[in-house]
Amino acid sequence: MSNSAGESPVQSVDRAVTILELLARRGEAGVTEIAAELGVHKSTAFRLVAALELRGLVEQPGERGKYRLGLGLVRLAGAATVRLDLSQQGRPICERLAVEVAETINLAILDVDAAVNIDQVLGPSAITTHNWVGQRTPLHATSSGKVLLAHLPEAALEKRLAEPLERYTPRTVTDPEELRKQLESARRDGFACTIEELETGLNAVAAPVFAHNGQVVAAISASGPSFRLSEGRLREVAAAVRAAAEEVSGRLGYMRIR
Repeated sequence: MSNSAGESPVQSVDRAVTILELLARRGEAGVTEIAAELGVHKSTAFRLVAALELRGLVEQPGERGKYRLGLGLVRLAGAATVRLDLSQQGRPICERLAVEVAETINLAILDVDAAVNIDQVLGPSAITTHNWVGQRTPLHATSSGKVLLAHLPEAALEKRLAEPLERYTPRTVTDPEELRKQLESARRDGFACTIEELETGLNAVAAPVFAHNGQVVAAISASGPSFRLSEGRLREVAAAVRAAAEEVSGRLGYMRIR
């Protein structure tokens, strides 16, 4: 959003939010009304409204010059609602899973080019209090990331696989074709694993969480030290993680076709 002389970016954002609040109260308003509310010249108000319209946050339904809230806000609200629902619906299930498998449980979502953990429950056997909440982790080197990658649309997946895959440990998968095979297995089996791929000595397994429309909106993972969460134990834990993810999916309104 461009600024007029002397107008700071923060002031522009504040005024844009004020416009949205105004339209939420009144239903619709013209540039003259918006300018009066902001205490700015009409040209400034028009520029702000035009930027919001470009993003779909406001729209002009007719030729009367009136603006109203746009469908872009529905998209943003929907994303926020899903995240809130995930945290609320997933927390008790993650707590139960942490006790069942005695490992650390994380709930992660896709954020552009990374997996971001939005909740974490430490298992009774946890030997570290490392907090992963809010941290961005690489998609190709984490179990949650592989699950999220596996359920991307084909075009988006191809774009990711065309990018260089950074190595974090000697066991990080950096070959796109090998990663592709693992993602195919993740879709088929309903879970993905990582064996010391992000950190040496750390193993993990994750399963997808589906929204009511069938889209994968998150991944639930169990992680722990390789001496305890061994390669042999991962499949056993995977069954519990997958069951937990299916339960969260059900709470979000997803009905699996068996």
